[in-house]
Amino acid sequence: MFMDCLREIEGKQAHDPIFIEKMNKSSPRCICVPGPVIVGAGPSGLATAACLKERGIPSILLERSNCIASLWQLKTYDRLRLHLPKQFCELPLMGFPSEFPTYPSKQQFVDYLEAYAKRFEIRPRFNETVSQAEYDATIRFWRVKTTVGGQKCGVEEMEYRCRWLVVATGENAEAVVPEIEGSDEFGGDIRHTSLYKSGEDFRGKRVLVVGCGNSGMEVCLDLCNHDAMPSLVVRDTVHVLPQEMLGKSTFGLSMWLLKWLPMRLVDKLLLVVSWLMLGDTARFGLDRPLLGPLQLKNLSGKTPVLDAGTLAKIKSGHIRVFPGIKRLKRYAVEFVNGRCENFDAIILATGYRSNVPSWLKESEMFSRKDGLPRRPFPNGWKGESGLYSVGFTKRGLLGVAMDAKRIAQDIESCWKAKAPFARSLLLPHSSSP
Repeated sequence: MFMDCLREIEGKQAHDPIFIEKMNKSSPRCICVPGPVIVGAGPSGLATAACLKERGIPSILLERSNCIASLWQLKTYDRLRLHLPKQFCELPLMGFPSEFPTYPSKQQFVDYLEAYAKRFEIRPRFNETVSQAEYDATIRFWRVKTTVGGQKCGVEEMEYRCRWLVVATGENAEAVVPEIEGSDEFGGDIRHTSLYKSGEDFRGKRVLVVGCGNSGMEVCLDLCNHDAMPSLVVRDTVHVLPQEMLGKSTFGLSMWLLKWLPMRLVDKLLLVVSWLMLGDTARFGLDRPLLGPLQLKNLSGKTPVLDAGTLAKIKSGHIRVFPGIKRLKRYAVEFVNGRCENFDAIILATGYRSNVPSWLKESEMFSRKDGLPRRPFPNGWKGESGLYSVGFTKRGLLGVAMDAKRIAQDIESCWKAKAPFARSLLLPHSSSP
């Protein structure tokens, strides 16, 4: 059936929009896509769709949730702001409004993304979950299978067939929830930060936050601001840097210095200024790694904490620091140093992971172990047979913009050389669920 479909598409009738509409109506469960299929309508998917649109290439954007940027809209805490200045977080082809502050709030960033999608007329297919994507070498197309709908309206299965597949589900698709001995015995509230909204829910309670990245540190600060009694589990070494140095953002200053100085020297300068501004963080249970913050980020992707006020609360004793957890007891936690303390709730700031191995039937480009591209930055954006990835660089929104531009440029060259007939195709909107 598909070979007949392909032959018809590449024939003279492919230039007739009425034919395309009729073709897709006759096969509502299978859609032949002239351009790329993009999986994920977060910043990565939106940026790629916009860059393709700018080059005249249509795409279909599939999103399992009911909104764009679902991680930002549905799974982040209320006080969240961009950790980097807005000029380092812009998507391609459109900057932030000038009236936005240097560090836009969560809602401002969502508003920016909504305006971005509207400007480039990006209309994702919401509530459509990709269950499997696999390259069919016989027809030389990707077969992307999805499920649409839910319990109320029933589930419908769809299949898209396309020359190019863009994986834009990112590094943070699924929450990482570690197994802790005694969790069933604890009795109190245990939740991941994806379910945490505000410290208001924990006013007057003793709360243990597990994880000392940017999210864990900010949640602790938010709990303090709502009169909770937070403590922080620090299981590993961590670089804590001021959010701003010498009147400039620490990130912006680092990028500027790297133009003139080697990374190792820039790291030394950052650590000297941090010590002058913050003091010796090891005194408060926050030991620094042996590698400098930029070297560590470059080698492992581990991001330094940009302090927004949490360290002052640790110094004042409003936030206590503990080592790793040994086990949980009834409203109590036993730590690896033998100490035992009572808590009413536990917040797991234990991060996220890629979900690519659960649906992409491919093992050359993506690792089955962690779901990330095997090739390191900046070469992990392109695979074989028209497979691409965006948002897996461990370099935030700046990396997203770089990937999206490269992907659009690469697909454009194939689009012009291999599929001139496709430029006149009408996307099959009529068959969408």
